[in-house]
This record gives sequence, structure tokens and C-alpha cells, in this order.
Amino acid sequence: MRTFLVAANWKMNKTPAEGLQFVEELLPQLQNPLHVQVILFPTILGSAPLAQKLQEIWKTRPELKKSFHWGAQNAHYEKNGAFTGETSMAVLQELGAKYVLVGHSERRTLFGEEGDLLAKKVATAQTQGLTPMLCVGETLEQRDKGQAKIIIEQQLKAGLARAQTQAPITIAYEPVWAIGTGRVAEPQQAEEVHQWIRAWLQENWGVEISSNTSILYGGSVSPQNARELSQKPNIDGFLVGGASLKSDSFSAIIHSKGV
Repeated sequence: MRTFLVAANWKMNKTPAEGLQFVEELLPQLQNPLHVQVILFPTILGSAPLAQKLQEIWKTRPELKKSFHWGAQNAHYEKNGAFTGETSMAVLQELGAKYVLVGHSERRTLFGEEGDLLAKKVATAQTQGLTPMLCVGETLEQRDKGQAKIIIEQQLKAGLARAQTQAPITIAYEPVWAIGTGRVAEPQQAEEVHQWIRAWLQENWGVEISSNTSILYGGSVSPQNARELSQKPNIDGFLVGGASLKSDSFSAIIHSKGV
């Protein structure tokens, strides 16, 4: 059975103190029991304070230990070494991270991350006990040319080339043209791509993995569109950007799925 995930990608926003304040504001809004898994992706400097905060929360609200986690927005594929300014997945795991984003569109377009580099990151995340969240998606130009599935297939093949099929992995479909633009893929548009990704996983990795892999949608997700998107059978959650910066809007998205 797939897990419905709602992830907050704060990008280069929120100081460590602001991240902790966000959690304090969000906690009273979380239903008990929580029927989805919540993941926060803070800045790297906000990770350790957030990790400590979650440890404290789990003591007072143990029901959240299975459903309230954090991850890293990026990390290096080597465990350690002479890589100035990079982040080790081994350190993230020691701090208590559960997830790491791989191949977010901004890492691809702004930092040129593609191909085997991303495959190495996926493989290292799995080896270090983290769940990689591989991001895929097409630009507006690629979609208009009818190349969306071609591009996504290339990204899946490259990103999963070194992956362990027996280890957890999550996919996030984020149409680049809908990120931070206010535009969003229509629910049926998003569902069609998610369904295609699941079919691709089935063809290449088998029915069991395809059936159990959560595929998230990311692209101007908001409280206004989350409920309809969440009702689609192949949309297993959200990777949320701007709407995750305020606790009330993020809470509304968390609870959009219902029971």
C-alpha cells in the first residue's frame, strides 16, 4: 500500500529560528491521528535544530514519529572526502533525516545536475538508509513540442540507473512550467503523467514496485487545488514550494486528502 506524502520544500527560505517557529505553529493544526506522512525539507543550516525539535515532539506526541519527518534538499554522492561546501548523506542519516531530494528542477537548471551524477546520489541515499525523492518534469517548451514523456523517461532512466530495486524510492513529478508560476497542471493532466510514470515503473521494475512507489505532484500546489488533485488514483501526495512557507496553507494541503 502506498503512503500519501506531503512534503515542504523551503528552498533557500527560513532561518533556523523561523523553521522552528513554523513547526510550533503547525503542530496544533495537525490532526490526531495524522493520515498522511509529512516531510519538511529545510535549508541545510536549519536541519540540525529541526532534527532536535522533532525528537522533542516525538516524546510528547509519539503518534507523529511515523508520520512527521525531515529531509535534505540536496547532498553529495560521496560519504565523505574533499568536497568543500557539500553535505554528506552519512551526516544527514546520523542527524535523523529520512529523505533527500535528488534532481529538483532548480538543481538541474541552475546547477547543471543531470545523468549519472543523479544516479549516484540516488544510489548513495539508498545505501545510507535515506529514501531518495527523484524529481522529474518537463519545461513548457518541451510540453508544447509533445516531448514531455520523452524527457521524463530520459530522466527516470538516468536517475534510476544505479538504484536498488529492493530499497525505497519516491518519485516527484514537477512540471517545470508550473513551479512558482501560479500555473498548475489540470488534475487530469497531472493524473495522466502519474499514470504513465507508474506504467513505466511496472514495465521496468515490476508490478510490486510500481504499485508501492509513491509518486508526488509538485507545481504551484495550493489549498485551492490540493483536494481535487489528491483524489486522483495515481497522485500520492505533493511536493510543495511557496504554499509550504506558511503553516496555515501547508496545514490545509496536509489535510486535503481526508481519510
